[in-house]
Amino acid sequence: MKTTITTLALMLVTAGVSATELVHQFNSPSFSGIGYSSHVLTIEQLEATRRQKLREEEASRIAKAELAAKQTNIAKFLVNVESRIYAQLSKQLADSLFSGGGTTGSMDFQGTNISWVKTSTDVTLTILESNGNRTEITVPLASFAF
Repeated sequence: MKTTITTLALMLVTAGVSATELVHQFNSPSFSGIGYSSHVLTIEQLEATRRQKLREEEASRIAKAELAAKQTNIAKFLVNVESRIYAQLSKQLADSLFSGGGTTGSMDFQGTNISWVKTSTDVTLTILESNGNRTEITVPLASFAF
């Protein structure tokens, strides 16, 4: 009786079984080729976005470091001293141009040659930079009558 029940149960279970051919398909577009171009574009966009983010983070880090270096007390002091030195130099140059008895003069300052020529009608100031740039300023003397 036991074998009959087992045989009957086996017949019922195997009656509903069917088989088909197994076909393997790749899910990745890299292998199947379906949607490959959009897959490659997506990967490229992700990589480009990451590279851009890294460049921006690096630029931000450098800008913060430069700002921090400019905000130190010694940096502020040096900027102030430099500004006052330039102001004194320009004052001395202007005094020698307009109130001094000489008609010509020149000075070299950190690779820049500054020369001037005074005539009865005007003063011509020539600035020759170390890179070759030349600037001429002509100031008429009659307009400075106080």
